[in-house]
Amino acid sequence: MTKAEHFAELMQAHRSIRNYLDRPIEPGLVNDVLHQALAGSSSSGNLNLVSVIKTQDPARKAKLYELHGNQPMVLQAPLVLTFCADTFRTREWLALRQARPGFADFVSWHTAAFDAMILSQTAALAFESHGLGICYMGTTLFSMRAIADYLEMPANVLPVTSLVVGWPAEAPAQRDRLPAEAWIHEERYQRPTPAEIETRFGERERRGRERYLSMGPEMEALWAQHGIESLAQYYTSKIKYDPDLFAGFSEDIHALLRERAFLS
Repeated sequence: MTKAEHFAELMQAHRSIRNYLDRPIEPGLVNDVLHQALAGSSSSGNLNLVSVIKTQDPARKAKLYELHGNQPMVLQAPLVLTFCADTFRTREWLALRQARPGFADFVSWHTAAFDAMILSQTAALAFESHGLGICYMGTTLFSMRAIADYLEMPANVLPVTSLVVGWPAEAPAQRDRLPAEAWIHEERYQRPTPAEIETRFGERERRGRERYLSMGPEMEALWAQHGIESLAQYYTSKIKYDPDLFAGFSEDIHALLRERAFLS
């Protein structure tokens, strides 16, 4: 099998793992993978405006468990990685060299945050290549301030995303994705027609609805209680990605970026 075929197989094998074995990760493996991931990730200007905080101590993971909405996988997995946008280190370097101060603005946040996301995805693939499982923690955004405070991040450092990492105790089915014609565009953006939306979201609608309702009678009851009749309605309902809550989270993040010197 060629390297390209191995890599294609690795990507196709990706799953989000939420149940983990009670088994530690070899001590040197984590740092080796992270080191390799940084080497294998693009970095704007090669500034490496990222930091990764490892949490393995059970007591400290218990606090992160609270901050991530009491998700059991945070306690089960032996490792939680918090990927941060970090211009603090670079700003300290600039000051030591009597350079003009910089990297305390929204462009720098944008650059550092994207670098952190790129690194996290490279690291995720690298961990999976060793047989480990991972799951992204979207709750990082909702608890950004509390996580930053708990992990003692200075100004110009904020968490962007988190990964739980461990040995899988489950083998879930592959999740469906939108078909290629829905998101790959030739030369310019091709605005979909209503008929194309119907076609391209049809399978996602069917399988997604089946997946959530298969979670049990409690989920079925919630759908009925909130008058949810489709996957689209579920996604913006009060029990999933509530636009009203997201508006509040957005205001909090904007305020936090200003407080932590990413917005002048």
